[in-house]
Amino acid sequence: MARESNHQKMRPGPRILFRLAQLGVGLFLYGAATALMVRATVGVSSWSVLTQGLQHLVPFSFGVITVAVSAALLLLWIPLRQRPGIGTLLNVVMIGPSADIVLAVVPTSQVLVLRVALFASGLLLLAIATACYIGAGFGSGARDGLMVGLHERLGWPIWVTRTSIEVTVVIAGGILGGNVGVGTVIAAFAVGPLIHPLIPIFSRFPWVTPFRSASPPEPG
Repeated sequence: MARESNHQKMRPGPRILFRLAQLGVGLFLYGAATALMVRATVGVSSWSVLTQGLQHLVPFSFGVITVAVSAALLLLWIPLRQRPGIGTLLNVVMIGPSADIVLAVVPTSQVLVLRVALFASGLLLLAIATACYIGAGFGSGARDGLMVGLHERLGWPIWVTRTSIEVTVVIAGGILGGNVGVGTVIAAFAVGPLIHPLIPIFSRFPWVTPFRSASPPEPG
């Protein structure tokens, strides 16, 4: 009853601001987490492998390339008939700059124990950040939209579509010189299980729940 009372007291204006704040925090932390994993140098997640590989081809920072890749993926949404939300657009423009900020202040350590700790911290933060921005309910990121679009157009199961994309990206990034390592494998298998229990937590905040439960129940 207390939760319902808090929901009733919170007006739509403040609610939307809190959701936007949650979205912004989640996206900034996502970029920061990606940067920590890059600095750990034990292998990075699939899309970061591609970004690092592209750094060998173009004279741009990790963050700028991240924005460019996200924007290119968003263009692919057009033939796939996917519709971006405000979360999708902010995902494109925020994660790259936040990664560059953290990369500028966090050095690479030569001590293996510290590098492993840095990677583990980045992986956990990545899961928290993902649940945070998804829980705000403003739309998926460019990469997830690509997965859903291909799933709908080709009829492949989600897991087949996701795996195909991830493998293709890792191979392409690895060929270009991206950092493929133990961390790449760990991230591939660990991120999903880490995110799963966190999303309900970030979806239950007073400013989120009314929007996620606003649609009428299905007829029984």
